[in-house]
Formats: sequence, structure tokens, C-alpha cells
Amino acid sequence: MNVDIIEPGSPGYDAAGRTVLVAGNPACVLRPTSLDEVRESVAFAAASGLDLAVRGGGHAFAGFGTNDGGVVIDLSRLNAVELLDKDRHLVRVGGGATWGQVAAALAPHGLAISSGDTRSVGVGGLTLSGGIGWKVRKYGLALDSLVAADVVTADGQLVRASEQDDAELFWALRGGGGNFGIVTAFEFAAHPTTDVHFGKIAFPAAQLATVLAGWAGHLRAAPEELTSIALFANPFAGGHRAPVEIHLSFDGDDPRAAAAAIDPIRALGTVIDDDVALKPYADTLVDGLTPPPGIRLVTRSAFAEPASVTDAVRVMAEAGAAPGSPFFAVRSVGGAVSRVPAGATAYAHRTAELMIQTTIAGPQPVIEAATPGLLAAWDKLAPHVTGAYANFLATATEQDVAAIYPGPTYRRLAEVKRGYDPANLFAANHNIAPG
Repeated sequence: MNVDIIEPGSPGYDAAGRTVLVAGNPACVLRPTSLDEVRESVAFAAASGLDLAVRGGGHAFAGFGTNDGGVVIDLSRLNAVELLDKDRHLVRVGGGATWGQVAAALAPHGLAISSGDTRSVGVGGLTLSGGIGWKVRKYGLALDSLVAADVVTADGQLVRASEQDDAELFWALRGGGGNFGIVTAFEFAAHPTTDVHFGKIAFPAAQLATVLAGWAGHLRAAPEELTSIALFANPFAGGHRAPVEIHLSFDGDDPRAAAAAIDPIRALGTVIDDDVALKPYADTLVDGLTPPPGIRLVTRSAFAEPASVTDAVRVMAEAGAAPGSPFFAVRSVGGAVSRVPAGATAYAHRTAELMIQTTIAGPQPVIEAATPGLLAAWDKLAPHVTGAYANFLATATEQDVAAIYPGPTYRRLAEVKRGYDPANLFAANHNIAPG
């Protein structure tokens, strides 16, 4: 093969074998630099009979970008970002690019794509399963900006998927994860952007219930330019005594419009910190952190529909105020996400108002000690939440897959899978078995 191959004992193998969150020991890591080399890599993996992992940014909590004893195809060298059509804001992004690279490349043109909130997260993994970031309420998920994708399928064929070409595959790619092949290039419709009002407003932990309920109520009626995340019970800032942090972005540079949207949040309690300021959109993305060896992150997610938000917020506030609470991050969605018809893409949670994520972190003894609090919180939340967000799951069980993909969505995805990957070569994901 002409592809760059890294094997055990090769220089750089340890770094090449691990993802951001999970260490692996693959038999080899392949780093293609062209479409032909991707096709060659897929053919090699299929012929080897070994497990295959495909890595973009390598941020999957479940470690999908590596394995033990198998083949890893690392797309990091396919990272070009090209503005194809300035008038239509059409952007072509390599399958191994990160969102930081995309934001930096588009900033000089005054453009952006609704994406995640971390620079080093890969475009591929985030887009194929959703993409909830700082522009989500105004411009939707990352996958909602996708207009076409070039895909190398399990038989080595190159397929261009769009609404006009291979439309069923295009439907499946927008929410179905990495089940259908390797996306070597994405084409997005970007949008013009200005600087944004961005930062956090913090309140005392004792005001959690009032602030959280008021925040959720405000976001329900707030302009779609406002996107926000409520963080509380942060174990690194005092656990259940940690301040309640409302992180937010107002997508616009008009100070009066921003104040009208943000000031009601400031009025929810006693403000102990407020660093909201105007900054370039690209600067809102943060650097991802690589945990030290031996540190695990266990994350879990679900959605709250509008009718359940009040009860879900009450349960989270009670859990977050108790010793042993997991770390909560509650993201506002709705807005542009909910305006896309339910069956238009394979992302199945269009009507949700909140996406709820919990995390526990530490060495194994800490994880074991924190697990009862985690389970207790989710037991109480269970009647008020539904589904799961694939990008915030540390596991890939059958129950996880069923939560991500309701029955009709799963069955349609399984038929697409049967057409493009009948042998299930691309199985290192929240896997959909061929129909």
C-alpha cells in the first residue's frame, strides 16, 4: 500500500493508537492523504478481517476512533477547508478537519457554520450524529447545514450523496453516525456572521432551583439568536456547592438587542460573575482537554420535551443540590432545530426543548464512588426525559442505540445500511445492523 502505516513499535505509535479520551492498541493505523488512499485503506481493512475504527477528531466518549488489535483509518490529513462559492457560501471541508480549522478558515470571509463548541472536535463525528453548538437555535444542527457528502462505501466505491443524488443515503448520513462509510468531504452552506456576545453569568449554588427554572422559562420565549447552557454541580468547583453558571451566546453584534435577550438572565438571582463580551465567533470555541492516563469520563444524555421541562428542571435542581451529584450540563435547543420536519433527517429529536448531559470523571475508584449518585439522578429523571444524544454517550449498548434511534428511524436506517454496508464493516459506532 502507498498509505502511511503506523504499527506497534513505530515512532509515534502510542499517540497514533489513542484517541482524546481512550487508549487503544491497534494492529495498525493508516493515515491516507487522498481519496484513492482512503479507498485503498478501506479495501485493506475489509480484506484483513480485523475490526475497523475510523477517526476524525477522536473525541467520541465511547472511543470509536481506536481499538485493540484492529485497523484504524485516521483521516487527520484530509483536513482542507475550501470556499467553493462565496455568493452561495458553499464550503467544502475534508473529512478529517476539525471545527477550529473550519472556523478559522471562514472567519476572514465573515462566514460560519453552526457547529459544536470545541476547536479540536472533528467535523465528521459531530456532523454525522447532530452538532449542537453556539448557533443551534438560530441555524440548527451542524447536519442541517450539510448539502452534500462524498462517501467511500464498504466496497470501495465513491458515492456523492445529496438531496438530488443518493438521497436516501444523504438522509441517513444526517444523524445515522459513521454507519455507512467514510465521508472524505462534506459540503456545507455557511451563513454570514458578525461578532457575537458571549460569556458566562454565575450565581450562588443556593439559588440553583430558582435560576434553573427561570433560565429554562426564558429560553422558551427568547429570540433564537440566544443559545445557552446551564452548568451546575461541577466537581472541580465544589460539587453541589459550585456556582450555577449560565453560559450563553447571542448571535449578533447589536448591544441593545443582546441586552434585551440577556438581561432577564442576569435578573434571575445574585450575579457573582459576569464576563459576557463581544468577540469573534471563532473565539467562542474552546480547546479540548486530554485527560491524564487513568482518568475516565462517563457521560450520559437525554432530551426533555416541552411538556416535561418543568418536571425535569425540578428533578435536576434537587439532584444538583445534593452531595454526590453528577456534573450537569443542560443545553437549550428548539428554535431552528424544531422547524425541520421530523422525518427530514435521521436525527430523531427535533421537538426537544432541552438536551441534558451528565458527567462523572476521575480514576476508577472515583467513578465507582460517584456512580450511585449518577444512577439515582437518572432514575428520578427517567419519567421526564426521552431518547439520547449520540455525541454525549460513553457507551454503545443496544439500549443506547434504541434511545438514539426510535423504531421507525432505526428500521429505515437498517435498510440503508443493508444497501451500503451489508457485512457491517463500519461497526465501531452506535451500530445499526443491516436490515
